Amino acid sequence: MSAALASFAAAPASAAPAPDRLLSPDELEAALRDIGARRYHNLHPFHRRLHSGKLDRDQVRAWALNRYYYQAMIPVKDASIVARMEDAALRRIWRQRIVDHDGEAEGDGGIERWLRLTDGLGFPRAYVTSTRGILPATRFAVEAYVHFVRERTLLEAIASSLTELFAPTIISERVAGMLGSYDFVSKDTLAYFDKRMTQAPRDADFALAYAKEHATTPALQAAVLGALTFKCDVLWSQLDALHHAYVDPGLPPPGAWTPGAEA
Repeated sequence: MSAALASFAAAPASAAPAPDRLLSPDELEAALRDIGARRYHNLHPFHRRLHSGKLDRDQVRAWALNRYYYQAMIPVKDASIVARMEDAALRRIWRQRIVDHDGEAEGDGGIERWLRLTDGLGFPRAYVTSTRGILPATRFAVEAYVHFVRERTLLEAIASSLTELFAPTIISERVAGMLGSYDFVSKDTLAYFDKRMTQAPRDADFALAYAKEHATTPALQAAVLGALTFKCDVLWSQLDALHHAYVDPGLPPPGAWTPGAEA
């Protein structure tokens, strides 16, 4: 781990409203949902452009290329969480997330379906999987998330996945908006999102129930709220980088992908 990431992992989680008393489980859920309503990345200007057809093809390609790294590291993140679980029943539940992304066999799973999107957008697979062209901020944000789940408590690691509470809304907006706006995507190239419409709610329900059961003090509830805030920041920062590099002012950093540089 780099010195920068080590420092990041040791720092306090993102600021979140700390309860001054023990919240009821329903109050904790309401506080979590409020974080999503204010900070989830469906509110980011880049996503609003993506969903409304206001990006050009290369800007959409930049999003798909960079998002691949996040998708590819999800099972790595989840394997780290499984490794910390001492209860076999808990491991059996959580390892389904790894299967969802890695698949049961070659050519299956969420990562494969994301590669169908980058295939359809004209990227050679070897270039995508090499991650040579991703933005430095993408790499830093995703690796910070992986380190977060390794370094923080198991409760915080699980709570950081609660952005999935808000995933169905953004997925439905994304698929409808992209299919209606771009002639260079299709239902087949967006197939990744079909599975997530059922997987994300299943995963979110479990993680939410776990957080509500195990966050039994104001300090633990503050940690749960901080973990979700941190994860929202991870997703938001990736879009900040994309917007700066490919929309306004349109300044990709040295080494990042530029149209035609994917050979």
